[in-house]
Parts: sequence; structure tokens; C-alpha cells
Amino acid sequence: MDTPNAPSPTRWSALQSGPEAAAAYRRRFLDLERAGEDLHAEARFVTELVPPPSRVLDAGCGFGRVASELTRLGHTAIGVDADPDLVAIARSEDVDTRFVVADLSRMDLRTEQEFHCVVMAGNVVPYLADGTLGATLERLAAHLAPRGYLVAGFGLPGSLPEAAARVDLRGYDRLADAAGLAFIGRWATWDKQPFVDGDDYAVTVHRRRAG
Repeated sequence: MDTPNAPSPTRWSALQSGPEAAAAYRRRFLDLERAGEDLHAEARFVTELVPPPSRVLDAGCGFGRVASELTRLGHTAIGVDADPDLVAIARSEDVDTRFVVADLSRMDLRTEQEFHCVVMAGNVVPYLADGTLGATLERLAAHLAPRGYLVAGFGLPGSLPEAAARVDLRGYDRLADAAGLAFIGRWATWDKQPFVDGDDYAVTVHRRRAG
């Protein structure tokens, strides 16, 4: 099993852990899919940004929802998550995508490839271990090809799920800048509705600076 840099506890792991919790989380999305919910907006957003075939890292991939769709769309996708039980589900459901158990703030996959895009969807950022956002952005930036993109979508006060941390967008942008990433744009949804102050969700794109 791929286990580079054993994961440290995150806010997500404090909220739920174990095979039963992972299976319940997966079932929740199956129910949403049966109800007709659109579960692939993130993958379409990435594909518009970096058309296939591109190398994409799904950081905080969970059970592989985004990474698997990216593979289906023609990308070379790798999913990384700190929860081994969610990764086990991803591996069991998708043999065409590689999934890795790793701590995002310490992972190192750079010997394998650089990525045209890294995506963090599904409130990965608010569920990181406290105090690790800066290190996580630095590690993700280090995995980007020159001029590669970092895309993150997460809830803001007003829509934060249980146990998630409040993330200040200005602070997020400062940490991204310190990691060598230039701000490109911000939207309120994955289908690019304009973002205005007071919105309860943000999709933010940064790009690795050249040189």
C-alpha cells in the first residue's frame, strides 16, 4: 500500500473514522446521485481550466468522486487522502485511477510527475489539521508544473459543516502567495457564478509563478 508520510490527525478524522464511517459517507453521495444531484461540477471546472489529457492531483480525494471523474474525462488523475478507509473504497471502485494515503502537509510525489492542476474540493481546506494550511499549500505548490493551477473550493461562515474550521479568504490568499502562487480568480460556485463579499462558498484559483 502507498503510505508516504503517515497522516497526522485532521479535523475530518476527529469527526469520523473507520470503515463504517467511510461507507456511510459514500452512501450519502450515492443517495445524492440517485436524487439527481450534480456531483461532477468540480471535474468539469478543472477540465475547462486544463483540458485532457492533463495530469491532475485530487488532494483530499475521499472515496475518489472527483479523481475518478477526471480519469473518465481523459486526464491522468491521482487521488490523495489521509483517510485510509475512504481510499480503500476509492481503490475498490476505480482500478483505473491511482489512490494514495498521505498527509497533504507532508506528502512528496514529485519524483513521479508534476501536475498541471491540483484540486481541493469538498471542504478539504476547512477540515485540515489546525495550523497546517500554509504547509499544505507549500507542498501542493511544489507538485505543480510551472504555471500549473491550484483550485480550492470550500465553505465560508454560513455554510460550514460540523467541526470545520473558519477559513479567512484573505489569510488563505496570503498563505498561497507565500507558497509561490499567484491569485487568478474567485467564484461563488463551481459553475462560475460571480463571488461577492458575504457569499457562503468560494472557489479560488491560484497559479504557480514562473521561475
